[in-house]
Formats: sequence, structure tokens, C-alpha cells
Amino acid sequence: MPAPAPHPPILAIVGATATGKSDLALDLAESLDGEIVNADALQLYRGMDIGTAKVGAAERERVPHHLLDVLDVTQEASVSAYQREARAAIAAIRARGHVPVVVGGSGLYVRALLDDIRFPPTDPEVRDRLERRAESEGVDSLRAELERTDPEAAAAIGAHDVRRIVRALEVGEITGGSFRAFLPRREYLDPATLQIGLHREREELRERVAVRVDRMVEQGLLDEVRALRAQGLDEGATARRAIGYEQALAVLDSAMTCREAIDATVAGTRRLVRKQDTWFRRDERVAWLPASCDDLLARALDLVAAHRAGVRA
Repeated sequence: MPAPAPHPPILAIVGATATGKSDLALDLAESLDGEIVNADALQLYRGMDIGTAKVGAAERERVPHHLLDVLDVTQEASVSAYQREARAAIAAIRARGHVPVVVGGSGLYVRALLDDIRFPPTDPEVRDRLERRAESEGVDSLRAELERTDPEAAAAIGAHDVRRIVRALEVGEITGGSFRAFLPRREYLDPATLQIGLHREREELRERVAVRVDRMVEQGLLDEVRALRAQGLDEGATARRAIGYEQALAVLDSAMTCREAIDATVAGTRRLVRKQDTWFRRDERVAWLPASCDDLLARALDLVAAHRAGVRA
């Protein structure tokens, strides 16, 4: 009896904003009979198209896309909910014999999807009680309690990090175990996973960010934000604070000129780029490719072929 065919690999195209991840993901998906799974937290939102550089209808006709346009702007994005839905999408794609191609620059979302990460339970009443204690007793009291009940977690958390101290005590009270058991490790849930990172020279990327922001304004970002405001954008804790959208709201409120908003959006995006680059650079499992090379797709396909051979071996 022949051996069962191996599952298709899980590919992830990662890196900073404006490196060209979406284009490579589309090309890879077409070359490998794949389907794309979004890993950009803001592209989960319906209507946030221009300001997130979301792929359009033509690209979605070329390749099936998943986890786009699944939230209203008034809803809060949840990493744990994303993990559940994205893993279900990947399982369905592989069951069809297709290759999942994850693409996005939201590092925590990528890790939640690919790595063996469990999210600890929550209890709003327990957390509220602990937060009130932190206000009335001070962080040192809660810190001392954490050192008694969960010394490993206490050693890993800053002495004045109230949010994480409260969270660790909450998890300990709910589960009876250590918060450390839930801390993420760089360990793929499925060994058939390959991350390909795209990088560009700093000055090239700075220029691409500026051009991208100008293009977004030309494409009608202000009109998009005006329409989203009518849908409740101001109520969205996550969506309204997104780079570009927060600045566009300020323009609509006459708190910023359009030029000031563009400059602030460029500056904010460049800060985000640096954070994203630092996040993904810390992961030694990422195979990096220069985004500006002429044979990018060929080099990416070579990485996939070598990865597949290694997994089979």
C-alpha cells in the first residue's frame, strides 16, 4: 500500500509594511496552487481598505483569500479568536490539497497562528478585583503576592509592570498553575511550516512608505474614513487608533491639516516598520530574501522546494 501523501506545507510571508509581501504571496499562491490567509490585524476590518493597502477584487479573483473583512470597525480584534479562525482556514485549505500562504506584518498574529501557543483563560471579575487592589494597595503588594505564589512568573515580569502582574495573578487564580506555562515558545505547531521574510534597504523603505501614504490620500482615504465614521469608527477601540485612520479623523475634525496628517502618518508608519523589522528579525527561523531582487519568486520557490525536501527527509 502506498504511503499517504504528506500534507501541503504552511508558508508565511512576513516582514515590515511596504516591503511587497502581498505581491509575493499572490505569486507563490498561483505557482503552488495555494490560498492566502491574512495575518494583518487591521485587514480583518470591513471597509478599511485604502488605509491598510488591502488587496482588491482582482487579486481575490486570482487567488482565494481568507480572514479579510470579518470584523466591523466597532468590534475589538482578538488574537485568540484570530488563532482559532485562521487555524480552521488552514486546515480546510490543506484538506483541499492546497498550500496555505499566510501573509501579514502583525507579528503577534503570525506567531499565534504558527507557533504552539495557548492563550490563558480570562475572568473579568477576577481581573477587576485585582486591578482595584493594584490601585488601592499599590503594585508592590501584588508583586509580593506573585513572588510567593508564582516565583517563575515574577522573575520574568518587570517589577512595575502592573498589567502583566495582574494578568499573571489572574491566570494563577483561575487555573491553579503558573503563568509561565502559557508564555509563548518559538516552536511551530506543525513542522511543515516555512517563514519567508522580505527586507529592503532602510532608505528605500522610507521612500516607499512616503509614496504609499501619498497614494492612499489620492485614492480617497478621507472619503473612506468619512464612510467608516458613519458606521461607528469612533467607537472602535482598535480601528480608530490605526495609523492613517487616527490622523484622517483628526483632519475631518479640523484638528489637523491634510499635510500635517500625511506627515504624521508617514512618521507613524516608519516607526511601525522599525518595530516590525525588530520583531521578525528576532525569529531565527525566518529565511530572508531581498524584496528588490529580480528573481524573487524563483528564490522563494527554491526555499519552498528545499523545505519540502527537508520535511520529507
